[in-house]
Amino acid sequence: MTKDERRVVSPWNIANVLTVIRLALVPFFVFCLFLPGTGWRLAALGVFAVASFTDHLDGELARRYGLITDFGKIADPIADKALTGAALVCLSILDELPWWVTAVILGRELGITLLRLMLIRRAVIPASYGGKVKTVLQIAAIVLYIVPWVPDVVRWVVMGAAVVVTVVTGGDYVVRAIKLRRVARRARGE
Repeated sequence: MTKDERRVVSPWNIANVLTVIRLALVPFFVFCLFLPGTGWRLAALGVFAVASFTDHLDGELARRYGLITDFGKIADPIADKALTGAALVCLSILDELPWWVTAVILGRELGITLLRLMLIRRAVIPASYGGKVKTVLQIAAIVLYIVPWVPDVVRWVVMGAAVVVTVVTGGDYVVRAIKLRRVARRARGE
């Protein structure tokens, strides 16, 4: 099949709809998190859990059924960062998570997202195993901070692991992007 014969995938597909839903859930999550009381905390947890699950589900559906689109390549990481970023910022505003943790994680996420957008026309660097571990650790750490009765030491251990893996995988992504750029230059004869 030539480049011109490839199947055109509509941006209106289930994977992209789930990405948009995840993005739309962010304000509801923030609203619930800022309201006082355990009930609202648990509501925030529920919204966060549903939104996090859509992240896994949309990627799985896109790969399995060939629903990968340019919109999805851009919107999916933005929706992911909006959800985790909102959670981290809100927890810092509530004085439950130190701002330096939020700054380190968001700095890495923003930097890698910008790097992905710069590379999107040349190639997509696939998510590494470390990147998947990073995502799971970040989600787990955020969940532990949302749940009101979790001991601080448990929160700190998981968040500490999330910060370390976030920084290490960010460095790995930069190294892989540099190598990809070199390969692309050689292929173009530069």
